[in-house]
Amino acid sequence: MPFSRNNTQYVAVIALIISMVIWSVSGIAIKHALAVLPPFTMIILRFVPSVLLMLIIGLICHKSALFGLQRMQLKDLPLFLIAGFCQPFLYYLLETFTYDALNSPTIAETLLSTSPLLSPVFAALLLRERVTKYNIWGIIVSTIGVFALTLAGSTDYSIGNYWGILLAFAAVIAAVIDSIMMRKVPERYSSLSFIFYAQCVSLLFFIPIWYFKEGPSILATIDFSQLSTLNSQLSIALLCTAYLTVFASVIAFILFCYALRKVGVTQANAFNNIRPMFTALWMFLFFGEHLPAAKWIGMILIIFGLFVCQYKEKVSDC
Repeated sequence: MPFSRNNTQYVAVIALIISMVIWSVSGIAIKHALAVLPPFTMIILRFVPSVLLMLIIGLICHKSALFGLQRMQLKDLPLFLIAGFCQPFLYYLLETFTYDALNSPTIAETLLSTSPLLSPVFAALLLRERVTKYNIWGIIVSTIGVFALTLAGSTDYSIGNYWGILLAFAAVIAAVIDSIMMRKVPERYSSLSFIFYAQCVSLLFFIPIWYFKEGPSILATIDFSQLSTLNSQLSIALLCTAYLTVFASVIAFILFCYALRKVGVTQANAFNNIRPMFTALWMFLFFGEHLPAAKWIGMILIIFGLFVCQYKEKVSDC
């Protein structure tokens, strides 16, 4: 059987799939939000409410193992500082600069989707996590599927500024380090607690940049009278930001953190490969984007690779 019979394993896989489905819509939501809102203003409008929402949930569900909010111990502060600095803060900055430096969004998206390839290396070195041959082969097959999915049908493969390649890999490393911190933080902290403190740290970096780069005066340039019309650009932008707040920044992150602690960094990050697959499906179903045969083959490879990656080796009793 490709998956363990342990119910926890099944729940973790379901949590990972749900989080990836939510995140697969994030790119579309961000695009619509940035059509009206400046980037750092959008980030502040996204993460300040998400932190407040988690604070409320954590205080109400303080006895919950998943949603309770535990007080941080000083000795664990470095772990949360590293996590919050790496993601969302550093990853989002590097991701933005990557898309700006590289001429082709396709190349940028492909490079940014390579975290499953680096995860086994970091997990083995920093966590002593056991990486099996099935993990490696599954990740390779799944990543080939991602390349087929993102590169097929594209007409622009130009690189542009080669620094963009380094920025993309730096972003991927930041995301992997964040996942390592999720694993290293003591189990006494709930998934909500980890995400709450990490996002609080990120805001400590985001808010000064927002203040000096865009500032509160930027709000005066936004025409709030558009809110009277539900289908106006501003209304759509704020609805997309609300989606990013509730679903992408709270629900998906909590589910991913919970699952990663159950299945490990390597197996959890392997599921990142299905994000572009779901994004392609949404673009096909709701925006009429054409999916050539190569993209469908890529999706099959992604799913097959995930099954291989999750395969449990039989341990001999001898």
